[in-house]
Amino acid sequence: MERLAARLGKVAVLMGGASAEREVSLMSGQGVLQALLSQGVDAHAFDPAQRDLSELKREGFARCFIALHGRFGEDGTVQGALELLGIPYTGSGVMASSIGIDKVMTKRIWRSEGLPTPEWQQVASAAATAQAFAVLGSPMIVKPDREGSTIGLSKVTQPEQCAGAYALATQHDAMVLCEQFVNGDEVTIPILGSGADAHALPVIRIVAPDGNYDYQAKYFTDTTQYLVPADLPAGEEARIQELALRAYQVLGCRGWARVDVMIDAATRAPYLLEINTSPGMTPHSLVPMAAKAAGVSYPALCLEVLHHATLDYAAGDMDPKAGPQASQPGEETA
Repeated sequence: MERLAARLGKVAVLMGGASAEREVSLMSGQGVLQALLSQGVDAHAFDPAQRDLSELKREGFARCFIALHGRFGEDGTVQGALELLGIPYTGSGVMASSIGIDKVMTKRIWRSEGLPTPEWQQVASAAATAQAFAVLGSPMIVKPDREGSTIGLSKVTQPEQCAGAYALATQHDAMVLCEQFVNGDEVTIPILGSGADAHALPVIRIVAPDGNYDYQAKYFTDTTQYLVPADLPAGEEARIQELALRAYQVLGCRGWARVDVMIDAATRAPYLLEINTSPGMTPHSLVPMAAKAAGVSYPALCLEVLHHATLDYAAGDMDPKAGPQASQPGEETA
C-alpha cells in the first residue's frame, strides 16, 4: 500500500469550486482527502474558487482527484484546464464530462443508441413549458439542463404550476428540460473502470419520504432509505446494471460515474434519467455505499479511482505532424 501511495506522487483533491453544489463538494473533498491521507498518500486540499489552477503545476502536483460537483467541476472546464497543464485527473475526459452534465445532449445520445430514456422537451419560456406539459402529461419534471443534485427541480401536476417551475429552473440555467415523469422504483448504479474493464457496482434502490428525493433528502436528512441489495425481481438487477454500463460507455465515460434510473411500476421497464461523472463522496453518497456492499472500503475506493487518473492526451502524443493521439481509457500517464 505504501509503495502504491508513493507512486501516486503529490495529489491535489479539488473541492469546493464555484458551483451551486459547493457545500456538497467540500464535504466530498474532505472525505476523500482524509481517506487518501489515511492510506499514506501525499494529498492536499485545493479549492479552485480560492486558488488559480496554474498553481497546481508550480507546486508540483502529479495528479488530481476531482471532488468538484456541477459547473466548473464536472462539465469539462476543469478537465480541459488540467489537460493543458498536463496533470492527470480522475473521472471522465473533456468531452464526456461536458456531455454528461448536459441532460438534453445526454438523452439525445442515449436515444440515438437505442437506450430508453423518458420523453422530454427543451424549453425556453414559461409558455413553452405549459405546451410541454400538454404533451408530456402529468406529472412532469422541470429542471435546469446543466445542474445537479435536484437543484432547481420541480414536479408539475397542474398547468398553473408551469410558470413557477420554469422560473425556478432558470435561476440556475437558461436551458430548461421538461421530462415525462416515470412512476416507480428509483435506483442508481455506480460504475467503476474504463473501456472493457468498466463494471457496475450493486444497484441501490432509493426510498425517499413521500417519494421526494430532493437536495435536502439527498444530503442532510437520515429519513431516506437506501436499499442494497435493492431487492428487485429476479434478473432485474443484472439487466439494469447492463443498461447502466452501456449508458456509461456510449458517452465515452471513464474512471467512475453514477447512472440514475427509474423503473416503471406497471411495466418494470427501466428508463435512464441522467449520469453523474463526478459522484458525491459524502456520508450520504451512494457510490461508497455500493462499493461497501461489494466489499470495497471507502479508502480503497478512493485509491482505486485515483490510481486510474489519466489524460485525454498523454505526454508525447502531441506530434505536430500527426496531430494529437488520444490516450486509451484508463491508461497511466504519470
